[in-house]
Amino acid sequence: MLSLLSGQVLEEEVEFTLAELCRACQLPAERILDLVDEGVVEPLGRDPASWRFRGISVRRVRCARRLEQDLGVNIAGAALALELLEENERLRARLRRFET
Repeated sequence: MLSLLSGQVLEEEVEFTLAELCRACQLPAERILDLVDEGVVEPLGRDPASWRFRGISVRRVRCARRLEQDLGVNIAGAALALELLEENERLRARLRRFET
């Protein structure tokens, strides 16, 4: 049986408006605002009408959503889990540099 994979490659330099982030993550703006309030994603700018989000925000929102759906983690827990997962990635990358 043939399985098809789909995905997006996003560069860190890419920026999204709130509406674009909503479309990319298939979530309503209210949900994104909740994630901003908990620190899952950080918008660039002060005024919500002109917010921009970095490309990494798509990954963070999708990961938080999976943590909520699959593990029943609340938004605050998802924010903490994301921080720990990213710290783990940074430490692993640092360790790889020392191993070579």
